[in-house]
Amino acid sequence: MNVRIPGLLLSYTNGAKNVELRVAPAAPTLADALEALNERYPGMRFRVVDEQGAVRRHIKIFVDGVLARDLATPVRPEGELMIVGALTGG
Repeated sequence: MNVRIPGLLLSYTNGAKNVELRVAPAAPTLADALEALNERYPGMRFRVVDEQGAVRRHIKIFVDGVLARDLATPVRPEGELMIVGALTGG
């Protein structure tokens, strides 16, 4: 699985904007992909998922180009995950 990393999380991946990731289960979900990402880059999941287990409000995750808010969303091992961080300010 190819994971595209936003600028706000590049410090976790040592600057890598694209990360190849292996997702183990036979029927992987977005939660499995984020857990695999966190195993490789500790602390990454906490920046994407809140304490209640939901995708943080300022984060958008696209699975093969489709917005996914539910961690139970199926992913394909050969698919693409794109994490996008919203800009805030005033």
